[in-house]
Amino acid sequence: MNSRHIIIVFLLFTLFCFNTNADVTLPKVISSNMVLQRDTKVPVWGKAETGEKVTVSFAGQTVSAVTDADGKWEVTFKPLRMNAKPTDMIISGKNKITLTNILVGDVWLCSGQSNMEYPFDYRLKKYSTPVCGENVALEELSKPKPDKIRYLYAEKQTDTKDIKSVGWIISNDSVLRNVSAIGYFFGKYIYEETNVPVGIISSSWGGTMIEEWTPAWVYEKSPVFAGQIDPNNKKINGRVAGTKFHSMLQPIVPFSVKGMLWYQGETNCMTEDQATYPEKMKVLLETYRSLFRNPKMPFYYVQIAPYLYSKRTNDKIQHTPELLPEFWEAQSSFLSAPRTGMAVTTDLVDKLSDIHPSYKWEVARRLSLWALAKDYNKKVIYQSPGYKSMKIKDGKIILSFNNIGSGLISKDGEALSWFTIAGADGNFVPAKAEIKGKTVVVWAEEVKQPAMVRFAWNERAMPNLCNKEGLPVMPFRTAK
Repeated sequence: MNSRHIIIVFLLFTLFCFNTNADVTLPKVISSNMVLQRDTKVPVWGKAETGEKVTVSFAGQTVSAVTDADGKWEVTFKPLRMNAKPTDMIISGKNKITLTNILVGDVWLCSGQSNMEYPFDYRLKKYSTPVCGENVALEELSKPKPDKIRYLYAEKQTDTKDIKSVGWIISNDSVLRNVSAIGYFFGKYIYEETNVPVGIISSSWGGTMIEEWTPAWVYEKSPVFAGQIDPNNKKINGRVAGTKFHSMLQPIVPFSVKGMLWYQGETNCMTEDQATYPEKMKVLLETYRSLFRNPKMPFYYVQIAPYLYSKRTNDKIQHTPELLPEFWEAQSSFLSAPRTGMAVTTDLVDKLSDIHPSYKWEVARRLSLWALAKDYNKKVIYQSPGYKSMKIKDGKIILSFNNIGSGLISKDGEALSWFTIAGADGNFVPAKAEIKGKTVVVWAEEVKQPAMVRFAWNERAMPNLCNKEGLPVMPFRTAK
């Protein structure tokens, strides 16, 4: 090749690179078929050549931005009204992108570990088939899917440039089967009750700890955790902080979302992290509310299910059967945080040796009740009953509860289960219990002067006390 040919090749190569770099590009979270969040400012962003002007038009609004030194640009739309009619978005710079079939409604982010990752088609990961009742998930798979519900599924990956995804989908079976089962059914229930278009973002990773979903800098700035994170390798509690956040969630920030669903805790329970887990939930939620520019973002989470942690042989710690209820207690305590809600799952387990309960449609329903009551002004009973107070009378303890709905019942019609009682010595024995009006009376013949009660205070506990709406009473102890 002579010098003239070399120059021509070089010029062509330079021109090709220049044109490629000049193209306006978008993150995977911004694609055709997406749902944009209603009634709030909506950011749209991407990359282009440095100094390039990018204009975005949607729903009668046109906004522009000039890229910064890193080639990044972002525009913000004024709050959009709900719109179930498909609309196009035009993004123009040195190239033009047309996104089609966009709706305006409510977007919910679903994240956590394997029980949130648990796919709509549970057979993909060979999870157990439900034992009781109809197999709602299997039946739902073959039904037509509403085109007003859209899904964004983030595949597991460690690259932090963008999520690995095909973008927003409607009923693409090969992708939809992998979407979080809880996310799928939550979206279905919300849409059926409200007729508001729903977007579900599914981004989870089995076996992960809460630390992996929280950026390292959050712990470094926290007065509680600053001394616990290694400044060199960013490890806290044995895991590198933020790894899953950076690859699975940060690339979609600051996409506008209405709220978040969270199902995580099993791995932190295995490390006996009950003392600090509520504070870790607090810093995670504060961080996400800030990053997603939604300071009042609702956060609805799942209390982990009964499971034999004491039988695990590959953990560094030999657990006691009371570890799990202590972790349940930690999770329950987070209900004091504003705009939070918790779904209780003590009645949704077929096998105590299976850490993945099958009935994800019911978990989703219980989460949706919180959203319907708190965010959609629906008159529904949404919260599990919880311990309120106690008094001692005639050698028995009388328990009062919050949120009993239309009353307390035994779910199976049998005697109330999983109550224990103790005197001042703290020696707990199995107790009898009866519903008396709005209270439960607990006693044991061998405890003449009772002082405290425990309910479902064991990893095996799958009690039958619930309200008439079918929501189980939260595990509790009247004194530590």
